Amino acid sequence: MAGHYAPGPRPPAVRKPLMTSPVTDHSVPDLISPSWEYAPAPEARELATIRSHYGLFIGGEFVDPAEGGGFATISPSSEEHLAEVALATASDVDRAVTAARKAFGSWSRLPGAERGKYLFRIARLLQERAREFAVLETLDNGKPIRETRDVDVPTAAAHFFYHAGWADKLDWAGLGASPQPLGVAGQVIPWNFPLLMLAWKIAPALATGNTVVLKPAETTPLTALLFAEICQQADLPAGVVNIVTGAGETGAAITGHPDVDKVAFTGSTAVGKSIARQIAGTDKRLTLELGGKAANIVFDDAPIEQAIEGIVDGIFFNQGHVCCAGSRLLVQENVHDLVVDKLKTRLATLRLGDPLDKNTDIGAINSAEQLARITTLVAAGETEGERWSPACELPESGFWFRPTVFTGVSQSSRIASEEIFGPVLSVLSFRTPDEAVAKANNTPYGLSAGVWTEKGSRILWMADQLKAGVVWANTFNRFDPTSPFGGYKESGFGREGGIQGLAAYLAAPDMEG
Repeated sequence: MAGHYAPGPRPPAVRKPLMTSPVTDHSVPDLISPSWEYAPAPEARELATIRSHYGLFIGGEFVDPAEGGGFATISPSSEEHLAEVALATASDVDRAVTAARKAFGSWSRLPGAERGKYLFRIARLLQERAREFAVLETLDNGKPIRETRDVDVPTAAAHFFYHAGWADKLDWAGLGASPQPLGVAGQVIPWNFPLLMLAWKIAPALATGNTVVLKPAETTPLTALLFAEICQQADLPAGVVNIVTGAGETGAAITGHPDVDKVAFTGSTAVGKSIARQIAGTDKRLTLELGGKAANIVFDDAPIEQAIEGIVDGIFFNQGHVCCAGSRLLVQENVHDLVVDKLKTRLATLRLGDPLDKNTDIGAINSAEQLARITTLVAAGETEGERWSPACELPESGFWFRPTVFTGVSQSSRIASEEIFGPVLSVLSFRTPDEAVAKANNTPYGLSAGVWTEKGSRILWMADQLKAGVVWANTFNRFDPTSPFGGYKESGFGREGGIQGLAAYLAAPDMEG
């Protein structure tokens, strides 16, 4: 759900033995129609050291869970067992919140410049250990190493650098005189961008003087636990960051804890609604970044080749495991067939396979559960439209799904209205800008949208009409720590990133009490 990715130029290829021409001298290569193939380019798995067992990170130390429970985390690309991870219960969450509350007094009183030094230190350590984080994220999540290496880890470090710079400037951020931290922040993050979502949550909380209890997703806990080691390496005061692992019950214990002042959640709309009901009537501040069904709108005057790359970027980046994915493609009627044909040609060049191979474009689906959901919705889609996927061989082990395009679907189709959270694109057509807006807004979500046209006035008009928190123009999935991100309607509320993201963790003195 975050970071910029574009398939862009292909990695260097190794040429197959060239086809020979039908002349007697077979040493003459055929330079007209040579064939090409990529040689394996695996990243070194040994860069990431995985422990056999991980405890909970509470009060600056790794500790055992009170009830001794645990669960396994596996690699979705191979189903290989990676590690046993502690299962936190309500009593463990209480220990973590107590540690965060204890640390809050001294951390919140620390001068902003001093807090910023810790964040700068964390950012630099993320950069120094970037390859280790990238490999571990790929193993635990299933996404290609190209994405973890080039997007996830650098953008996570950028968020800490950015918020470190704000730590001593909050009085001048336009958020009121002497804005104050809220207290203990309870944060629950998803499995699609584990490290990046951690950075989105922890960096602004720490910069503004709050302390944190964070729960990573149960299928992708390892980079959060490695980040705990970064906190130790940076000499972050004990209790400022606490990381507890577990499933939904652990997350509910955090969001419902009476001593948590701020809740930040990224995940499904259903769970977001449950959290909103849970904390209704309390004084907790809440930020929700939920699901989406974004429209990527291509007009007939758009730069078609550029738009094709943006379409691929919009839906097939991270296997479509992106809340703001451009999963609905709206194409102006008179260029519909051209765009679909070019899109199919481009998709045929994508490489699906080993996520640790630097040439891989499409990695593994994160879990068997998510693969089952994608499969179910695609099966329903086969009765609603025409399905197409490029020919590609799926690995024998792991969780895999081919990039899929549906044409001839209607707005009422399940695949065009429900969030699939996978590499599945629904293509619809429109005739006029008004029709494009009406179709784009015909969704309960409101997270993002994209517009492709050469007319600046049309871009501005569309951005004003589209009911989406973020609208990209002639690009897609562009993110920056300085720019706020978030949605409305069933995509949640509140913003992360930029000054608006800082505001979610602060209160003006006259607002307190």
